[in-house]
Amino acid sequence: MKKITIYINGKAYQAKTDESVLQVALRNGLDIPHFCHHDDLPTGASCRTCLVETEKSITTSCTLKAEDGLKIKLDTVKVKKLRKENMELLLAGHREKCPKCTRGLYCETWEIMKKYGITGKKYQRDNPKRKIHKLGTAAEFDPALCINCNKCVEMCEKLGTCFLQLSGHDSKTRIDYNKDPKVDCIYCGQCTVHCPVGAIREQSHIEQVEKALKNKNKIVIVQTAPSVRASIGEEFGEEYGKDLTKKLYSAYRELGFDKVFDVNMGADITTMVEAEELIERIVKGGTMPMFTSCCPGWVKFLEFYHPELIPNLTTSRSPQIHSGGAYKTWWAEKEGINPKKIVVVSVMPCTSKKYEAQHEKLFINGLKPVDYVLTTRELANLLRKHKINPTKLKESEVDTYGTYSGAAAIYGASGGVMESALRTAHFMITGKPMKNLDLKEVRGMKGVKKAEIKIGKLKLKVAVVATAKNVRKIIDELKKDPKAYDYIEVMACPGGCIGGGGQPIPSTSEIVKKRIAGLYQIDRNLKMRQAHENPVALEFMEYAKKQSKKKRNSLLYTDYSKKEKFS
Repeated sequence: MKKITIYINGKAYQAKTDESVLQVALRNGLDIPHFCHHDDLPTGASCRTCLVETEKSITTSCTLKAEDGLKIKLDTVKVKKLRKENMELLLAGHREKCPKCTRGLYCETWEIMKKYGITGKKYQRDNPKRKIHKLGTAAEFDPALCINCNKCVEMCEKLGTCFLQLSGHDSKTRIDYNKDPKVDCIYCGQCTVHCPVGAIREQSHIEQVEKALKNKNKIVIVQTAPSVRASIGEEFGEEYGKDLTKKLYSAYRELGFDKVFDVNMGADITTMVEAEELIERIVKGGTMPMFTSCCPGWVKFLEFYHPELIPNLTTSRSPQIHSGGAYKTWWAEKEGINPKKIVVVSVMPCTSKKYEAQHEKLFINGLKPVDYVLTTRELANLLRKHKINPTKLKESEVDTYGTYSGAAAIYGASGGVMESALRTAHFMITGKPMKNLDLKEVRGMKGVKKAEIKIGKLKLKVAVVATAKNVRKIIDELKKDPKAYDYIEVMACPGGCIGGGGQPIPSTSEIVKKRIAGLYQIDRNLKMRQAHENPVALEFMEYAKKQSKKKRNSLLYTDYSKKEKFS
Protein backbone atom coordinates (compact mmCIF):
# COMPACT_ATOMS: atom_id res chain seq x y z
CA MET A 1 0.00 0.00 0.00
CA LYS A 2 1.25 3.45 -0.95
CA LYS A 3 2.92 5.47 1.81
CA ILE A 4 2.25 9.21 2.02
CA THR A 5 3.31 12.07 4.28
CA ILE A 6 0.99 14.26 6.34
CA TYR A 7 1.91 17.10 8.67
CA ILE A 8 0.52 17.28 12.20
CA ASN A 9 1.40 20.41 14.17
CA GLY A 10 4.13 21.06 11.60
CA LYS A 11 5.83 17.66 11.95
CA ALA A 12 5.91 15.06 9.17
CA TYR A 13 4.32 11.62 9.73
CA GLN A 14 4.12 8.62 7.45
CA ALA A 15 0.63 7.35 6.67
CA LYS A 16 -1.20 4.83 4.46
CA THR A 17 -3.73 6.06 1.94
CA ASP A 18 -6.63 4.21 3.63
CA GLU A 19 -5.87 5.53 7.13
CA SER A 20 -7.75 8.27 8.94
CA VAL A 21 -5.89 11.16 10.55
CA LEU A 22 -7.04 9.85 13.95
CA GLN A 23 -5.42 6.46 13.29
CA VAL A 24 -2.17 8.09 12.21
CA ALA A 25 -2.15 10.32 15.29
CA LEU A 26 -2.89 7.51 17.72
CA ARG A 27 -0.30 5.25 16.14
CA ASN A 28 2.28 7.96 16.75
CA GLY A 29 1.24 8.64 20.34
CA LEU A 30 -0.43 11.97 19.63
CA ASP A 31 -3.28 12.98 21.91
CA ILE A 32 -6.72 13.36 20.33
CA PRO A 33 -9.74 12.69 22.57
CA HIS A 34 -12.15 10.16 21.06
CA PHE A 35 -14.98 7.92 22.23
CA CYS A 36 -16.87 6.43 19.27
CA HIS A 37 -13.85 5.24 17.24
CA HIS A 38 -13.00 1.54 17.30
CA ASP A 39 -10.62 -0.14 14.86
CA ASP A 40 -12.95 -3.12 14.28
CA LEU A 41 -16.21 -1.19 13.85
CA PRO A 42 -17.60 1.30 11.30
CA THR A 43 -16.68 4.96 11.69
CA GLY A 44 -19.71 6.92 12.88
CA ALA A 45 -18.28 10.29 13.96
CA SER A 46 -21.08 10.50 16.51
CA CYS A 47 -19.15 11.77 19.55
CA ARG A 48 -17.43 14.62 17.64
CA THR A 49 -14.66 14.97 20.20
CA CYS A 50 -11.78 14.09 17.85
CA LEU A 51 -11.90 17.45 16.10
CA VAL A 52 -8.84 18.81 14.31
CA GLU A 53 -8.24 21.86 12.13
CA THR A 54 -7.18 21.67 8.49
CA GLU A 55 -6.27 24.60 6.26
CA LYS A 56 -9.91 24.70 5.18
CA SER A 57 -12.07 23.74 8.17
CA ILE A 58 -12.51 22.06 11.55
CA THR A 59 -13.54 18.43 11.13
CA THR A 60 -13.57 15.03 12.83
CA SER A 61 -10.21 13.28 12.51
CA CYS A 62 -11.86 9.84 12.43
CA THR A 63 -13.51 10.64 9.08
CA LEU A 64 -10.66 12.72 7.64
CA LYS A 65 -8.62 10.50 5.31
CA ALA A 66 -4.89 10.99 5.08
CA GLU A 67 -3.79 12.68 1.86
CA ASP A 68 -0.26 13.41 0.78
CA GLY A 69 0.79 16.84 2.05
CA LEU A 70 -2.27 17.28 4.29
CA LYS A 71 -1.62 19.77 7.12
CA ILE A 72 -3.34 19.35 10.48
CA LYS A 73 -3.37 21.27 13.74
CA LEU A 74 -4.50 19.45 16.89
CA ASP A 75 -4.86 22.07 19.56
CA THR A 76 -5.83 25.47 18.23
CA VAL A 77 -8.00 27.67 20.41
CA LYS A 78 -11.08 26.98 18.26
CA VAL A 79 -10.52 23.21 18.30
CA LYS A 80 -10.03 23.01 22.06
CA LYS A 81 -13.15 25.14 22.69
CA LEU A 82 -15.36 22.98 20.45
CA ARG A 83 -13.94 19.72 21.81
CA LYS A 84 -14.61 20.80 25.37
CA GLU A 85 -18.15 21.90 24.56
CA ASN A 86 -18.91 18.57 22.88
CA MET A 87 -17.41 16.61 25.77
CA GLU A 88 -19.41 18.60 28.33
CA LEU A 89 -22.60 17.67 26.49
CA LEU A 90 -21.65 14.00 26.09
CA LEU A 91 -20.42 13.42 29.61
CA ALA A 92 -23.06 15.35 31.54
CA GLY A 93 -24.18 12.11 33.21
CA HIS A 94 -20.70 11.39 34.60
CA ARG A 95 -19.15 12.74 37.77
CA GLU A 96 -16.26 11.79 40.03
CA LYS A 97 -18.29 9.18 41.88
CA CYS A 98 -21.14 8.24 39.59
CA PRO A 99 -24.08 6.77 41.55
CA LYS A 100 -24.09 2.96 41.37
CA CYS A 101 -21.19 2.95 38.90
CA THR A 102 -19.15 -0.24 39.25
CA ARG A 103 -16.10 1.63 37.96
CA GLY A 104 -16.22 4.12 40.81
CA LEU A 105 -12.91 2.79 42.15
CA TYR A 106 -11.22 3.88 38.95
CA CYS A 107 -13.38 5.42 36.26
CA GLU A 108 -11.64 5.72 32.89
CA THR A 109 -14.19 8.30 31.81
CA TRP A 110 -13.59 10.48 34.84
CA GLU A 111 -9.85 10.30 34.22
CA ILE A 112 -10.47 11.59 30.69
CA MET A 113 -12.72 14.34 32.05
CA LYS A 114 -10.04 15.49 34.49
CA LYS A 115 -7.43 15.43 31.74
CA TYR A 116 -9.42 17.83 29.58
CA GLY A 117 -10.89 19.93 32.37
CA ILE A 118 -14.44 18.57 31.98
CA THR A 119 -16.73 18.44 35.02
CA GLY A 120 -20.02 17.43 33.46
CA LYS A 121 -21.72 20.00 35.66
CA LYS A 122 -22.55 22.49 32.91
CA TYR A 123 -25.34 20.30 31.52
CA GLN A 124 -25.79 17.99 34.50
CA ARG A 125 -29.28 16.99 35.52
CA ASP A 126 -30.04 14.59 38.35
CA ASN A 127 -32.62 11.95 37.58
CA PRO A 128 -34.35 10.66 40.73
CA LYS A 129 -35.85 7.80 38.67
CA ARG A 130 -32.49 6.67 37.33
CA LYS A 131 -32.69 2.97 36.54
CA ILE A 132 -29.91 0.47 35.98
CA HIS A 133 -30.97 -2.27 33.55
CA LYS A 134 -29.59 -5.72 34.38
CA LEU A 135 -28.43 -8.15 31.71
CA GLY A 136 -28.90 -11.32 33.71
CA THR A 137 -26.29 -11.56 36.46
CA ALA A 138 -23.47 -10.63 34.07
CA ALA A 139 -23.69 -7.01 32.91
CA GLU A 140 -25.79 -3.87 33.37
CA PHE A 141 -26.74 -0.75 31.43
CA ASP A 142 -26.98 2.76 32.87
CA PRO A 143 -28.79 4.98 30.32
CA ALA A 144 -27.75 8.14 32.19
CA LEU A 145 -24.11 7.56 31.17
CA CYS A 146 -24.77 6.56 27.55
CA ILE A 147 -23.35 8.88 24.88
CA ASN A 148 -25.17 7.14 21.98
CA CYS A 149 -21.99 6.13 20.19
CA ASN A 150 -23.80 2.84 19.37
CA LYS A 151 -20.63 0.71 19.60
CA CYS A 152 -22.46 -1.81 21.81
CA VAL A 153 -25.26 -2.22 19.25
CA GLU A 154 -22.81 -2.49 16.35
CA MET A 155 -20.77 -5.16 18.13
CA CYS A 156 -23.84 -7.14 19.19
CA GLU A 157 -24.99 -7.15 15.56
CA LYS A 158 -21.52 -7.95 14.21
CA LEU A 159 -21.28 -11.05 16.43
CA GLY A 160 -24.71 -12.23 15.37
CA THR A 161 -26.56 -11.91 18.67
CA CYS A 162 -28.60 -8.80 17.78
CA PHE A 163 -30.01 -8.44 21.29
CA LEU A 164 -29.14 -4.76 21.64
CA GLN A 165 -30.68 -2.39 19.14
CA LEU A 166 -31.64 1.24 18.58
CA SER A 167 -35.17 2.47 19.18
CA GLY A 168 -36.80 5.84 18.55
CA HIS A 169 -35.93 8.43 15.93
CA ASP A 170 -33.61 11.40 15.52
CA SER A 171 -32.76 13.04 18.87
CA LYS A 172 -34.89 10.47 20.71
CA THR A 173 -32.88 7.49 19.45
CA ARG A 174 -31.81 5.30 22.38
CA ILE A 175 -30.14 1.96 23.12
CA ASP A 176 -32.79 -0.70 23.76
CA TYR A 177 -33.10 -4.47 23.73
CA ASN A 178 -34.78 -6.62 21.11
CA LYS A 179 -38.37 -7.30 22.22
CA ASP A 180 -38.66 -10.37 20.02
CA PRO A 181 -39.21 -13.36 22.38
CA LYS A 182 -37.02 -15.41 20.06
CA VAL A 183 -33.97 -13.15 20.61
CA ASP A 184 -32.05 -13.06 23.90
CA CYS A 185 -28.79 -11.87 25.44
CA ILE A 186 -26.11 -14.54 25.87
CA TYR A 187 -24.14 -12.46 28.44
CA CYS A 188 -20.90 -12.48 26.42
CA GLY A 189 -20.17 -8.90 27.54
CA GLN A 190 -18.82 -7.69 24.21
CA CYS A 191 -21.01 -4.63 24.71
CA THR A 192 -19.10 -3.83 27.92
CA VAL A 193 -15.65 -4.10 26.37
CA HIS A 194 -16.72 -1.88 23.47
CA CYS A 195 -18.40 0.83 25.57
CA PRO A 196 -15.97 3.77 25.87
CA VAL A 197 -17.67 5.36 28.91
CA GLY A 198 -18.79 2.54 31.21
CA ALA A 199 -22.50 2.94 30.45
CA ILE A 200 -22.64 -0.81 29.84
CA ARG A 201 -20.36 -2.61 32.26
CA GLU A 202 -19.95 -5.79 34.29
CA GLN A 203 -21.99 -6.29 37.46
CA SER A 204 -19.29 -5.69 40.02
CA HIS A 205 -18.24 -8.15 42.70
CA ILE A 206 -15.46 -5.94 44.05
CA GLU A 207 -17.34 -4.95 47.19
CA GLN A 208 -18.18 -8.57 48.05
CA VAL A 209 -14.58 -9.67 47.49
CA GLU A 210 -13.21 -6.91 49.71
CA LYS A 211 -15.69 -7.85 52.42
CA ALA A 212 -14.58 -11.49 52.24
CA LEU A 213 -10.91 -10.50 52.44
CA LYS A 214 -11.61 -8.57 55.64
CA ASN A 215 -13.46 -11.50 57.24
CA LYS A 216 -10.97 -13.33 59.47
CA ASN A 217 -13.31 -16.31 59.70
CA LYS A 218 -13.06 -17.01 55.99
CA ILE A 219 -10.34 -18.64 53.92
CA VAL A 220 -10.34 -16.74 50.64
CA ILE A 221 -8.97 -18.50 47.57
CA VAL A 222 -8.21 -16.70 44.32
CA GLN A 223 -7.88 -18.51 41.01
CA THR A 224 -6.91 -16.90 37.70
CA ALA A 225 -8.21 -17.79 34.26
CA PRO A 226 -5.64 -18.47 31.52
CA SER A 227 -6.30 -15.22 29.62
CA VAL A 228 -5.99 -12.78 32.52
CA ARG A 229 -2.24 -13.26 32.91
CA ALA A 230 -1.67 -12.20 29.30
CA SER A 231 -3.86 -9.09 29.46
CA ILE A 232 -3.75 -7.59 32.99
CA GLY A 233 -0.45 -5.87 32.15
CA GLU A 234 -2.23 -3.61 29.66
CA GLU A 235 -3.96 -1.89 32.57
CA PHE A 236 -0.53 -0.93 33.94
CA GLY A 237 1.25 0.13 30.78
CA GLU A 238 2.78 -3.21 29.76
CA GLU A 239 2.91 -4.41 26.16
CA TYR A 240 0.04 -6.52 24.82
CA GLY A 241 0.38 -10.23 25.58
CA LYS A 242 3.00 -9.80 28.32
CA ASP A 243 2.84 -12.75 30.74
CA LEU A 244 2.44 -11.45 34.29
CA THR A 245 1.52 -14.80 35.90
CA LYS A 246 4.06 -14.80 38.71
CA LYS A 247 3.82 -11.08 39.42
CA LEU A 248 0.06 -11.49 39.62
CA TYR A 249 0.49 -14.19 42.27
CA SER A 250 2.47 -11.69 44.33
CA ALA A 251 -0.22 -9.05 43.80
CA TYR A 252 -2.88 -11.43 45.14
CA ARG A 253 -0.85 -11.99 48.27
CA GLU A 254 -0.50 -8.22 48.68
CA LEU A 255 -4.30 -7.97 48.52
CA GLY A 256 -4.58 -10.51 51.33
CA PHE A 257 -5.81 -13.69 49.66
CA ASP A 258 -5.15 -16.74 51.83
CA LYS A 259 -4.48 -19.14 48.98
CA VAL A 260 -3.33 -18.42 45.45
CA PHE A 261 -4.51 -21.22 43.18
CA ASP A 262 -5.28 -21.26 39.47
CA VAL A 263 -8.21 -21.91 37.11
CA ASN A 264 -5.61 -23.59 34.89
CA MET A 265 -5.61 -26.52 37.31
CA GLY A 266 -9.36 -26.76 36.69
CA ALA A 267 -8.69 -26.58 32.95
CA ASP A 268 -6.51 -29.68 33.23
CA ILE A 269 -9.40 -31.46 34.96
CA THR A 270 -11.79 -30.30 32.24
CA THR A 271 -9.42 -31.56 29.56
CA MET A 272 -9.29 -35.05 31.03
CA VAL A 273 -13.04 -35.26 31.62
CA GLU A 274 -13.79 -33.98 28.11
CA ALA A 275 -11.22 -36.24 26.43
CA GLU A 276 -12.67 -39.27 28.22
CA GLU A 277 -16.19 -38.34 27.11
CA LEU A 278 -15.12 -37.77 23.51
CA ILE A 279 -13.50 -41.20 23.38
CA GLU A 280 -16.53 -42.82 25.02
CA ARG A 281 -18.90 -41.24 22.50
CA ILE A 282 -16.73 -42.41 19.60
CA VAL A 283 -16.31 -45.95 20.92
CA LYS A 284 -19.87 -46.49 22.19
CA GLY A 285 -21.65 -44.54 19.48
CA GLY A 286 -22.84 -41.61 21.58
CA THR A 287 -24.38 -38.39 20.29
CA MET A 288 -22.09 -36.75 17.75
CA PRO A 289 -20.61 -34.35 17.04
CA MET A 290 -19.62 -33.42 20.57
CA PHE A 291 -19.58 -29.70 21.38
CA THR A 292 -17.38 -28.09 24.03
CA SER A 293 -19.18 -26.42 26.94
CA CYS A 294 -16.53 -24.25 28.64
CA CYS A 295 -18.07 -21.00 27.43
CA PRO A 296 -21.29 -20.13 29.30
CA GLY A 297 -22.19 -17.56 26.65
CA TRP A 298 -22.14 -20.28 24.00
CA VAL A 299 -24.04 -22.68 26.26
CA LYS A 300 -26.73 -20.03 26.84
CA PHE A 301 -26.93 -19.54 23.05
CA LEU A 302 -27.48 -23.23 22.44
CA GLU A 303 -29.96 -23.68 25.32
CA PHE A 304 -32.03 -20.73 24.03
CA TYR A 305 -31.73 -20.96 20.24
CA HIS A 306 -31.02 -24.65 19.62
CA PRO A 307 -32.17 -26.79 22.58
CA GLU A 308 -32.46 -29.73 20.18
CA LEU A 309 -28.63 -29.84 20.25
CA ILE A 310 -28.33 -30.07 24.05
CA PRO A 311 -27.40 -33.80 23.83
CA ASN A 312 -24.36 -32.78 21.75
CA LEU A 313 -22.82 -30.69 24.54
CA THR A 314 -20.11 -32.35 26.58
CA THR A 315 -21.32 -32.90 30.14
CA SER A 316 -17.96 -31.77 31.51
CA ARG A 317 -18.06 -28.83 33.90
CA SER A 318 -16.03 -25.74 33.03
CA PRO A 319 -12.52 -25.07 34.39
CA GLN A 320 -13.50 -22.49 37.06
CA ILE A 321 -16.30 -24.76 38.30
CA HIS A 322 -14.08 -27.85 38.29
CA SER A 323 -11.30 -26.21 40.31
CA GLY A 324 -13.67 -24.27 42.58
CA GLY A 325 -15.49 -27.49 43.37
CA ALA A 326 -12.21 -29.33 43.91
CA TYR A 327 -11.06 -26.75 46.46
CA LYS A 328 -14.31 -26.92 48.41
CA THR A 329 -14.31 -30.74 48.58
CA TRP A 330 -11.09 -32.64 47.96
CA TRP A 331 -8.73 -29.84 49.10
CA ALA A 332 -10.93 -28.91 52.07
CA GLU A 333 -10.89 -32.54 53.23
CA LYS A 334 -7.11 -32.79 52.81
CA GLU A 335 -6.65 -29.64 54.91
CA GLY A 336 -9.38 -30.42 57.44
CA ILE A 337 -11.26 -27.21 56.62
CA ASN A 338 -15.01 -26.72 56.78
CA PRO A 339 -16.01 -25.92 53.15
CA LYS A 340 -18.47 -23.32 54.45
CA LYS A 341 -15.49 -21.24 55.56
CA ILE A 342 -14.00 -21.21 52.05
CA VAL A 343 -14.65 -18.36 49.63
CA VAL A 344 -13.52 -18.93 46.03
CA VAL A 345 -12.89 -15.89 43.84
CA SER A 346 -12.31 -16.40 40.12
CA VAL A 347 -10.61 -13.73 38.03
CA MET A 348 -11.92 -14.10 34.49
CA PRO A 349 -11.69 -12.33 31.11
CA CYS A 350 -15.41 -12.83 30.83
CA THR A 351 -18.74 -11.45 32.09
CA SER A 352 -20.76 -14.61 31.40
CA LYS A 353 -18.68 -16.43 34.03
CA LYS A 354 -20.53 -14.30 36.61
CA TYR A 355 -23.76 -15.76 35.21
CA GLU A 356 -22.33 -19.29 35.26
CA ALA A 357 -21.18 -19.03 38.89
CA GLN A 358 -24.78 -18.39 40.01
CA HIS A 359 -26.21 -21.60 38.48
CA GLU A 360 -27.81 -23.71 41.22
CA LYS A 361 -27.35 -26.82 39.07
CA LEU A 362 -23.58 -26.43 39.63
CA PHE A 363 -23.78 -26.28 43.44
CA ILE A 364 -22.03 -29.03 45.41
CA ASN A 365 -23.52 -29.98 48.77
CA GLY A 366 -25.52 -26.75 48.63
CA LEU A 367 -22.41 -24.57 48.11
CA LYS A 368 -21.34 -22.59 45.06
CA PRO A 369 -18.05 -23.89 43.63
CA VAL A 370 -17.25 -20.23 42.84
CA ASP A 371 -18.57 -17.45 45.07
CA TYR A 372 -17.49 -14.32 43.19
CA VAL A 373 -16.12 -13.51 39.76
CA LEU A 374 -13.96 -10.48 38.99
CA THR A 375 -13.29 -9.45 35.41
CA THR A 376 -9.78 -8.46 34.37
CA ARG A 377 -10.93 -4.84 34.51
CA GLU A 378 -12.31 -5.26 38.04
CA LEU A 379 -9.06 -6.82 39.20
CA ALA A 380 -7.16 -3.83 37.79
CA ASN A 381 -9.49 -1.45 39.64
CA LEU A 382 -9.07 -3.39 42.88
CA LEU A 383 -5.28 -3.32 42.56
CA ARG A 384 -5.28 0.40 41.83
CA LYS A 385 -7.50 1.10 44.83
CA HIS A 386 -4.93 -0.61 47.06
CA LYS A 387 -2.04 1.09 45.23
CA ILE A 388 -0.64 -2.22 43.97
CA ASN A 389 1.09 -2.25 40.61
CA PRO A 390 1.82 -5.89 39.71
CA THR A 391 4.46 -4.89 37.17
CA LYS A 392 6.59 -3.52 40.04
CA LEU A 393 6.38 -6.65 42.21
CA LYS A 394 8.80 -9.55 42.47
CA GLU A 395 7.65 -12.85 41.04
CA SER A 396 6.30 -15.65 43.24
CA GLU A 397 4.95 -19.14 42.66
CA VAL A 398 1.41 -20.49 42.71
CA ASP A 399 0.45 -22.47 45.82
CA THR A 400 0.94 -26.23 45.34
CA TYR A 401 -2.66 -27.14 44.49
CA GLY A 402 -2.80 -24.63 41.67
CA THR A 403 -0.20 -26.47 39.55
CA TYR A 404 -1.07 -26.64 35.85
CA SER A 405 0.13 -27.71 32.41
CA GLY A 406 0.77 -25.74 29.24
CA ALA A 407 -2.37 -27.28 27.77
CA ALA A 408 -4.36 -25.34 30.35
CA ALA A 409 -2.71 -22.03 29.46
CA ILE A 410 -3.94 -22.13 25.86
CA TYR A 411 -7.60 -22.53 26.93
CA GLY A 412 -7.85 -18.77 26.58
CA ALA A 413 -7.31 -18.83 22.80
CA SER A 414 -9.88 -19.98 20.28
CA GLY A 415 -8.95 -23.59 19.51
CA GLY A 416 -7.10 -24.07 22.80
CA VAL A 417 -9.75 -26.20 24.49
CA MET A 418 -9.86 -28.57 21.54
CA GLU A 419 -6.07 -28.69 21.20
CA SER A 420 -5.72 -29.52 24.90
CA ALA A 421 -8.37 -32.26 24.76
CA LEU A 422 -6.89 -33.82 21.62
CA ARG A 423 -3.42 -33.97 23.18
CA THR A 424 -4.86 -35.97 26.06
CA ALA A 425 -7.26 -38.02 23.91
CA HIS A 426 -4.27 -39.07 21.78
CA PHE A 427 -2.46 -40.33 24.87
CA MET A 428 -5.57 -42.11 26.20
CA ILE A 429 -6.09 -43.90 22.88
CA THR A 430 -2.51 -44.68 21.84
CA GLY A 431 -0.62 -44.59 25.13
CA LYS A 432 1.81 -42.17 23.52
CA PRO A 433 2.04 -38.38 23.34
CA MET A 434 1.45 -36.62 20.04
CA LYS A 435 4.65 -36.24 18.03
CA ASN A 436 3.86 -32.55 17.62
CA LEU A 437 1.82 -30.99 20.42
CA ASP A 438 1.23 -27.79 18.46
CA LEU A 439 -1.99 -28.24 16.48
CA LYS A 440 -1.62 -25.15 14.34
CA GLU A 441 -4.62 -26.17 12.22
CA VAL A 442 -6.99 -25.09 15.02
CA ARG A 443 -5.16 -21.89 15.99
CA GLY A 444 -5.67 -18.31 14.89
CA MET A 445 -8.29 -15.57 14.67
CA LYS A 446 -10.45 -17.00 11.90
CA GLY A 447 -14.09 -17.30 12.99
CA VAL A 448 -14.33 -20.84 11.62
CA LYS A 449 -11.37 -23.23 11.46
CA LYS A 450 -11.66 -26.77 10.16
CA ALA A 451 -9.21 -29.67 10.29
CA GLU A 452 -8.81 -33.42 10.21
CA ILE A 453 -6.78 -34.73 13.13
CA LYS A 454 -5.29 -38.22 13.14
CA ILE A 455 -5.21 -40.09 16.46
CA GLY A 456 -3.98 -43.65 16.03
CA LYS A 457 -6.30 -45.19 13.45
CA LEU A 458 -8.94 -42.53 13.99
CA LYS A 459 -9.41 -39.51 11.77
CA LEU A 460 -11.40 -36.85 13.60
CA LYS A 461 -13.13 -34.10 11.65
CA VAL A 462 -13.05 -31.04 13.87
CA ALA A 463 -14.17 -27.41 13.77
CA VAL A 464 -13.30 -24.43 15.95
CA VAL A 465 -15.86 -21.64 15.96
CA ALA A 466 -16.02 -18.17 17.52
CA THR A 467 -19.14 -15.94 17.79
CA ALA A 468 -22.85 -16.64 17.37
CA LYS A 469 -22.84 -15.63 13.71
CA ASN A 470 -20.27 -18.29 12.85
CA VAL A 471 -21.78 -21.06 14.93
CA ARG A 472 -25.05 -20.60 13.05
CA LYS A 473 -23.15 -21.46 9.86
CA ILE A 474 -21.85 -24.67 11.43
CA ILE A 475 -25.30 -25.63 12.73
CA ASP A 476 -26.69 -25.12 9.22
CA GLU A 477 -23.97 -27.46 7.91
CA LEU A 478 -24.94 -30.09 10.48
CA LYS A 479 -28.58 -29.90 9.42
CA LYS A 480 -27.50 -30.89 5.91
CA ASP A 481 -24.85 -33.38 7.05
CA PRO A 482 -25.05 -34.54 10.71
CA LYS A 483 -21.74 -36.38 10.24
CA ALA A 484 -19.81 -33.38 8.95
CA TYR A 485 -17.81 -33.14 12.22
CA ASP A 486 -16.86 -35.26 15.21
CA TYR A 487 -15.80 -32.57 17.65
CA ILE A 488 -16.59 -28.83 17.69
CA GLU A 489 -15.24 -26.09 19.95
CA VAL A 490 -17.39 -22.97 20.28
CA MET A 491 -16.59 -19.66 21.98
CA ALA A 492 -18.89 -16.61 22.13
CA CYS A 493 -16.14 -13.99 21.79
CA PRO A 494 -13.78 -13.16 18.90
CA GLY A 495 -10.50 -14.99 19.37
CA GLY A 496 -11.92 -16.92 22.34
CA CYS A 497 -11.74 -15.97 26.03
CA ILE A 498 -8.69 -13.81 25.36
CA GLY A 499 -11.03 -11.41 23.56
CA GLY A 500 -13.67 -11.74 26.27
CA GLY A 501 -16.12 -9.15 27.53
CA GLY A 502 -14.23 -8.61 30.79
CA GLN A 503 -10.89 -7.75 29.21
CA PRO A 504 -9.08 -4.38 29.23
CA ILE A 505 -10.32 -1.60 26.97
CA PRO A 506 -9.60 -1.22 24.10
CA SER A 507 -9.85 -4.76 22.81
CA THR A 508 -9.30 -4.96 19.06
CA SER A 509 -8.52 -7.88 16.77
CA GLU A 510 -4.87 -6.78 16.55
CA ILE A 511 -4.59 -6.57 20.35
CA VAL A 512 -6.25 -9.97 20.75
CA LYS A 513 -3.70 -11.52 18.35
CA LYS A 514 -0.86 -10.30 20.57
CA ARG A 515 -2.55 -11.66 23.70
CA ILE A 516 -2.99 -15.04 21.99
CA ALA A 517 0.71 -15.13 21.15
CA GLY A 518 1.41 -14.58 24.85
CA LEU A 519 -0.66 -17.64 25.80
CA TYR A 520 1.09 -19.93 23.33
CA GLN A 521 4.43 -18.67 24.62
CA ILE A 522 3.42 -19.73 28.15
CA ASP A 523 2.61 -23.22 26.83
CA ARG A 524 5.93 -23.51 25.01
CA ASN A 525 7.87 -22.44 28.09
CA LEU A 526 6.39 -25.08 30.40
CA LYS A 527 7.97 -28.53 30.72
CA MET A 528 4.56 -30.06 31.46
CA ARG A 529 2.40 -29.45 28.39
CA GLN A 530 -0.31 -32.10 28.67
CA ALA A 531 -3.19 -32.12 31.17
CA HIS A 532 -2.82 -35.80 32.06
CA GLU A 533 0.72 -35.09 33.28
CA ASN A 534 -0.52 -32.76 36.04
CA PRO A 535 -0.14 -34.63 39.36
CA VAL A 536 -2.55 -32.29 41.18
CA ALA A 537 -5.32 -32.70 38.62
CA LEU A 538 -4.71 -36.47 38.53
CA GLU A 539 -4.99 -36.68 42.31
CA PHE A 540 -8.32 -34.88 42.23
CA MET A 541 -9.59 -37.13 39.40
CA GLU A 542 -8.69 -40.20 41.44
CA TYR A 543 -10.53 -38.73 44.44
CA ALA A 544 -13.62 -37.87 42.36
CA LYS A 545 -13.89 -41.33 40.80
CA LYS A 546 -13.84 -42.98 44.23
CA GLN A 547 -16.95 -41.08 45.34
CA SER A 548 -20.53 -42.25 45.08
CA LYS A 549 -22.09 -41.81 41.65
CA LYS A 550 -24.11 -38.80 42.82
CA LYS A 551 -21.12 -37.00 44.30
CA ARG A 552 -18.85 -37.93 41.38
CA ASN A 553 -21.37 -36.44 38.99
CA SER A 554 -21.57 -33.24 41.05
CA LEU A 555 -17.78 -32.89 40.93
CA LEU A 556 -17.17 -33.65 37.25
CA TYR A 557 -20.34 -33.25 35.21
CA THR A 558 -23.36 -31.06 34.61
CA ASP A 559 -26.52 -31.01 32.50
CA TYR A 560 -28.41 -28.47 30.42
CA SER A 561 -31.98 -27.39 29.79
CA LYS A 562 -34.01 -25.32 27.36
CA LYS A 563 -33.94 -21.62 28.29
CA GLU A 564 -36.64 -18.99 27.91
CA LYS A 565 -35.90 -15.30 27.41
CA PHE A 566 -34.14 -13.61 30.38
CA SER A 567 -33.58 -16.96 32.13
